[in-house]
Amino acid sequence: MTEKGDSPLGLYTIGIAALFLVGFLLLVVLGARSYRDTVEVQNGNMETRSLLSYLATTVKGNDTAGAVSFEQGEAGDILILTDEASGYAIRIYRHNGDLVEEYSAAGSQLSPENAQVIGPTEVFSVEQTGEDMLRVTTDAGQLMLHLRSKGGGA
Repeated sequence: MTEKGDSPLGLYTIGIAALFLVGFLLLVVLGARSYRDTVEVQNGNMETRSLLSYLATTVKGNDTAGAVSFEQGEAGDILILTDEASGYAIRIYRHNGDLVEEYSAAGSQLSPENAQVIGPTEVFSVEQTGEDMLRVTTDAGQLMLHLRSKGGGA
């Protein structure tokens, strides 16, 4: 007659179950960490693309003869998109670490307190690289724009 305490089968079963439980928990923790890292990278890419995409869309949407220009201001480069029909202009420039957009009367003084924040950037420069080419540089990268109107620059 054998006693129940003599059989090692119960201990092996509990050990294997504990090993599977630890493996499962480790898999969940590593999967959650991997997912969090992936989401952070995607959000960073989206912020980078959205700033450059916004600039490209705004310039292309206002690209008429003589409408696109830029100048040096106290805050650095200012990208100016003038609507001659209305007498107003969209001015994009850097203020307090953010790229901002201001819609006001063409030729008026800058008023950053009325500007809409586009996104954070420590770098914003605009240069004309050809008769109809514009290079815009931000923290997010460089954007080369082909001006269809060929009337841009300053």
